[in-house]
Amino acid sequence: MKVELQNLTKIFPSRNKKANEEVVAVNNFNFTIPDGKLIGLLGPSGCGKSTTLYMISGLQKPTSGKIFFGDDDVTELSTENRGIGLVFQNYALYPHMTVKQNILFPLQNLKGKDKMTKEEMLERANYAAKLVQIDELMDRKPSELSGGQQQRVAIARALVKMPRVLLLDEPLSNLDARLRLQTREEIRRIQRETKITTVFVTHDQEEAMSISDLIVVMKLGVMQQIGEPQEVYDNPTNLFVAKFLGTPPINVFNGRVHDGKIYIGEDAVMDAPGVQDQEVYVGIRPEGFNLDENGPFHCKLSSVEVMGRDVSIVSTNEASINPIIRSIINAENKVDTNQEYVSYSLKPNKIFIFNKENEERIHFEVK
Repeated sequence: MKVELQNLTKIFPSRNKKANEEVVAVNNFNFTIPDGKLIGLLGPSGCGKSTTLYMISGLQKPTSGKIFFGDDDVTELSTENRGIGLVFQNYALYPHMTVKQNILFPLQNLKGKDKMTKEEMLERANYAAKLVQIDELMDRKPSELSGGQQQRVAIARALVKMPRVLLLDEPLSNLDARLRLQTREEIRRIQRETKITTVFVTHDQEEAMSISDLIVVMKLGVMQQIGEPQEVYDNPTNLFVAKFLGTPPINVFNGRVHDGKIYIGEDAVMDAPGVQDQEVYVGIRPEGFNLDENGPFHCKLSSVEVMGRDVSIVSTNEASINPIIRSIINAENKVDTNQEYVSYSLKPNKIFIFNKENEERIHFEVK
């Protein structure tokens, strides 16, 4: 099911009646979610991603704009009539019901032509349980399940109606690191098997990048960039996107362009043909450093952290906006920890420059 958002806006009234300052949670959002794809809505707290999800679900009404499921305008349609499955962060299971009863509950409330026989409901519930691999837990109650198992029950309950659109609101936030990894892989597997159009809301960029077909990066209610996860990571449209994506985060420096070269402090680190002289922000991904004793970029060495196949070099530079610079290099490279400074050459496709005033990306031809 294709989902189309047209000029979607949500404005909340001010809590302070004297100030009368409205809060724009989502501002003129335009996006088409392709049929059968998993889309990650990504951004920090307060960016409008959950509000967007709730408008798609019908739990919140847009201030303006339209929502289409296929060719159907569902903007004014109630939640129960939209054909959506919704999974919350806190599972929202009925504690007095068994797993089977929790999964069956949405089917028992169907009326009219959608009403099903007991046999049909049981068949559908068993299918949903097998899909999320909890079919052996059907007689247990939520209190007898682990967090990961409870989340699977919530997903099965959302899937049992065979929704047109599946909406997931930070479904992994309450799980530990290992369970999060396992459950996100399961979500991706289930989505591929069912081919249900899915919107996944998260503030965790690693989660979004690992399972999404497309990611939408948001800031203060405004969409910043849409694209395939790797494309957005490799080609951020502005400094916010560059800083938000990546673990460890991108290293950012005060720099300048002069005579077609990028300078960080006194070091001319790279050519930038065609870019006019100006002050810029320079972003370098942690994996963008090559250990090179003759390299043009010099940092003061702080420490070296061995991480198995990689080595993380921690250093400082007066031009750095971050307190430390983190460079990830292959563990086969040996770092002399007795030296005061470390020198690098830089990978051209891992360095970006941004306008100092509006923080937009400045593109230039990499040779």
